[in-house]
Amino acid sequence: RGGSGGMRAGSGGMRGGMRAAALALLLVALRAGGTELTFELPDSDKQCFHQELERGTKFTLDYQVITGGHYDVDCFVEDPNGRTIYKETKKQYDSFPHRTEVQGVYTFCFSNEFSTFSHKTVYFDFQVGDEPPILPDMSNRVTALTQMESACVTIHEALKTVIDSQTHYRLREAQDRSRAEDLNGRVSYWSVGETLILFVVSIGQVMLLKSFFTEKRPGSGGAST
Repeated sequence: RGGSGGMRAGSGGMRGGMRAAALALLLVALRAGGTELTFELPDSDKQCFHQELERGTKFTLDYQVITGGHYDVDCFVEDPNGRTIYKETKKQYDSFPHRTEVQGVYTFCFSNEFSTFSHKTVYFDFQVGDEPPILPDMSNRVTALTQMESACVTIHEALKTVIDSQTHYRLREAQDRSRAEDLNGRVSYWSVGETLILFVVSIGQVMLLKSFFTEKRPGSGGAST
């Protein structure tokens, strides 16, 4: 019984080690190379970003306009030879996946030059490279995944979905907050305007009524006898 108990303890320690290793692999797999940025894009302005990439590298550009105007922006991507590989005008959001054909500096720009007074806030997520396999030599395996490995893959996919959902809802929350603040400002200005109009009308009515009672009447000029 003592030996059996020791074996169970050792098996539990092995399971704990496997869980720790699986969690470490999962966390490493979640670290996809990329950049997320939210920036201000003034009216009649353009912002460009540059990234040097090797040939055959996969990248994905996701962007969305959070605030400003009709929530639209122009976007284009150029390769190192100056050739435009992606161009969209007045888009609220979009996603552009691409695998590079030449090595060099790739440029992607966001333009608000068509707007003369609308200030925009733009979010983009630039992911570079293929996602590494969650488990070593996963693509070359000839045996079935163990229960622990299958659980890790399932958790990994679920976490990716959660991350995408959190980003989506965060952007929607920022967009809705901007709309609510804009609506609140309009309602406040309208309320102030109504207050001023009521104040002017009230004063006008008081002055008009007062003029009725203070109107001068011509006196009687009859001669006394």
